[in-house]
Amino acid sequence: MGRDTFHQPRLLQAPSNLALDTSRDPGAATASLGNLGQGLPTELYQCQCSWKREPFPHLPAPEDVEIYSYNFHSLLRWSPVPVERGLVLYTAHYKTGAFPVWNEMNCTRIPRTQCGFPPEIQKRRWTIFLRVRAELGQLPSAWVQAGPFVAERDTTLGPPRVSRVSASSDSLLLSVTPPFTPEPGDSFQYRVFYWENTTRTTKKEQETHNTVFQIGKLKESTLYCFSLQVEFEGVYGELIGQQSAPECHRTAISEATRAGFITLLCLSGLVLINLATAGLLLLWKHHQKIKQSFQPPLKIPSHFEEFLRDPGMPGLEELDNSPEDEPQALVAGEGIQAWSSSPG
Repeated sequence: MGRDTFHQPRLLQAPSNLALDTSRDPGAATASLGNLGQGLPTELYQCQCSWKREPFPHLPAPEDVEIYSYNFHSLLRWSPVPVERGLVLYTAHYKTGAFPVWNEMNCTRIPRTQCGFPPEIQKRRWTIFLRVRAELGQLPSAWVQAGPFVAERDTTLGPPRVSRVSASSDSLLLSVTPPFTPEPGDSFQYRVFYWENTTRTTKKEQETHNTVFQIGKLKESTLYCFSLQVEFEGVYGELIGQQSAPECHRTAISEATRAGFITLLCLSGLVLINLATAGLLLLWKHHQKIKQSFQPPLKIPSHFEEFLRDPGMPGLEELDNSPEDEPQALVAGEGIQAWSSSPG
């Protein structure tokens, strides 16, 4: 032991007036140590003697970390870290195969669960490594790494775009563009699948390096459907893209068929005109007979016809014996007699 300090953790130091001189009186040293313990608060003294380390809080690392790339547009994404309270932020870094030092990628303490590639690493043939971690206040999680990633090898290519379709009687002329903006030296091969839109479909296939090509030997005035796919030829081999949704177009009518239709329509028109002319002539020739057949002759009632044949024949009064109608019958009789006795 030293002369004026204890060989214990240096949390506290004795006051100067309680310095011990153990070389002269060991008992006094023991008494002084007891007095020192009695001078401290009981709680603090016990805490210094029985202190235990609390367990360090743990923040889970992000899960489902992956690099998503479509048509050479790439980003890092992950699943959110669940916590009971507080806002979890995320930090992402990158490094390349040629320069293996972690660098920030404009995604430091962000709340979203994805991070796009910065322009400096948007290179098709670079080898990229990425990592991400979660942060809750000052508490970080472990890093989770993704990669290696090479865009020209690992990206997903979409289908080519059809910009124009021209239909003729026996072919379809297609104009297409690649799914991404090509760079100098890029080489593409387009594959087209086409079939007649019937209940029994037989698909045919055609390949070309041109962006304008023709599907030939088709039937006229027939509905055909087609689907496209692109193959990108890079240093890592062929990268096959997704197949496009079917698109349908009808072929046109040939000139010979159109001329035949026109001729048939003209002949049909002439026949109809001749038939109409003949019908009108027949109507004009027999219009009197037709008129009589549709208009019956006028006929006098039978009792008037008998009276006119024999005016002296009695019986007009017998038509109706009603007293109130008798003057009308006499008047009618006088009128008829006057009409029959008039000259001419």
